[in-house]
Amino acid sequence: MAFDGITIANIVKELKETILDGRIYKIAQPETDELLLTVRTPRGQRRLCISASASLPLVYLTKENKPSPMTAPNFCMLLRKYIGSGRITDISQPGLERIIHLDVEHLNELGDLCKKTLIVEIMGKHSNIIFCDEKGMILDSIKHVSAQMSSVREVLPGRTYFITDTQKKSDPLTVPEDRFCQELLAKPMPLSKALYNSFTGISPVAAEEICFLAGIDSDLPAKELDPDVLSHLYRQFVYYFEQVSLGEFSPCIYYDGNEPKEFSPLPLTHLTGYRKESFSSISEVIRIYYASRDSITRIRQKSADLRHIVQTALDRNRKKYDLQKKQLSDTQNRDKYKVYGELIHTYGYNLPKGAKKLEALNYYTNEMISIPLDAQKTPQENAVRYFEKYNKQKRTFEALTTLTAETHDEITYLESIVSALNIAQNEDDLTQLREELTGTGYIRRKALKKKPKIVSRPLHYLSSDGFDMYVGKNNLQNDELTFHFANGNDWWFHAKGTSGSHVIVKTNGEELPDRTFEEAGRLAAHYSSNSGAEKVEIDYVQKKHVKKPNGSKPGFVVYYTNYSLVIDSDISGIKEV
Repeated sequence: MAFDGITIANIVKELKETILDGRIYKIAQPETDELLLTVRTPRGQRRLCISASASLPLVYLTKENKPSPMTAPNFCMLLRKYIGSGRITDISQPGLERIIHLDVEHLNELGDLCKKTLIVEIMGKHSNIIFCDEKGMILDSIKHVSAQMSSVREVLPGRTYFITDTQKKSDPLTVPEDRFCQELLAKPMPLSKALYNSFTGISPVAAEEICFLAGIDSDLPAKELDPDVLSHLYRQFVYYFEQVSLGEFSPCIYYDGNEPKEFSPLPLTHLTGYRKESFSSISEVIRIYYASRDSITRIRQKSADLRHIVQTALDRNRKKYDLQKKQLSDTQNRDKYKVYGELIHTYGYNLPKGAKKLEALNYYTNEMISIPLDAQKTPQENAVRYFEKYNKQKRTFEALTTLTAETHDEITYLESIVSALNIAQNEDDLTQLREELTGTGYIRRKALKKKPKIVSRPLHYLSSDGFDMYVGKNNLQNDELTFHFANGNDWWFHAKGTSGSHVIVKTNGEELPDRTFEEAGRLAAHYSSNSGAEKVEIDYVQKKHVKKPNGSKPGFVVYYTNYSLVIDSDISGIKEV
């Protein structure tokens, strides 16, 4: 979710509950566009991180400290001079704008009480941190904006601060019904888009949620809606923003598997199929969400070369497999040519010279058939021609049967690498995958380069009944878990007929409860290419029945006696260790 006005309202509420009336103890500027304020309160010390980064502007409470430059920047020095020991008297948000005002009281050189305001604007690439006096005059800002940079507003020392209103949006907290309808009807665009283009502080995700709560298709333009439907939408709109006005927030993150997809200060009921995790603090939500997204983005960037290698090999093998199957289907009628040759041998002795076909009884089916002949050849030569055609297709069938199976196994293996790349969590996981691809010949090892030290470990979960469950993150870990870590009576789980992780449940000589079987099955479903499906078939068997064929690729196993279960892939209730 975008850092919209609703999120800002939740942050303002949290800051009022935590740092209001606190004294600013330290001011640091660890980055050129970031401040870190340390505030002492009766409830302890708090750190407020304010970032005006063009790519990722943020405001949140954090426990982490950040190293500062040896020489403080001028803006930081100015803040230290005026509000270095000031008291935060008020924290506010004008309307539902993406703006936070921090009012600070301090004593000047003469001992008189003065007031300053630190204004935080969270507006994408236009984000800024502006320091003003009690009259609203700008003393300085973390980013200077001159007339050459913006024709709308200068942000320079000595200028008067004001909020730009370039988009002419209405305040959703106070808009009356008639104005609400006029705004939407005036915009020939989908309803959700009209909502966030008409009212301040609404993101596209929040607009989708309002339409969903009202039971209206968000893709319909407002002019296609009846007046009663628009009135119903307005009532839902008002109810939604009553929660904002009353501060009834419930911060949460929505996950697609382990990947955070959205965060929100209010529930997003239209995000069906995603796992929801609730938090007591919007700052914690922001910290976890952006840290997770940053980690996932970084890992995907670092794995781009591996993904390219695997995808290229996968595309090549899939094309080869399709061609082999087509060639294999062309050999399905090979037995017909053998029958033709035998019937020509049996009945061709009395054929007239130059005959173009032979009508004969097929003694295999007891039916009459017509066999085409080459009029330039004798019956004996026609029979030999058909036998040669049969033998050629037979040899092709035998060779292609082996090649097609090998290509299919190669595709299955490469798909398992794709699954492993999707669940890789850190650089150690990528190092192990790179080593596996080197071992299987997809990557050439550079001369004189030593094997890397691999410290990647399988995922570890604890069942509700207290049994340890382990999940391999790649094929090397799958082999290690199954054939070196697990005992013969431990249980082994894997998604049927698809690529995925091996799941081992340590029994410690005990009998597993049904609930543990189900949880292990969910893990196997989740860490497979069928993750997200409502029903996934899982094979499970004791480890002693799982074998690895000689010379097979990493992760490949066989088993002949197994149990099966069908289960979903939701692992939200399973504890990770």
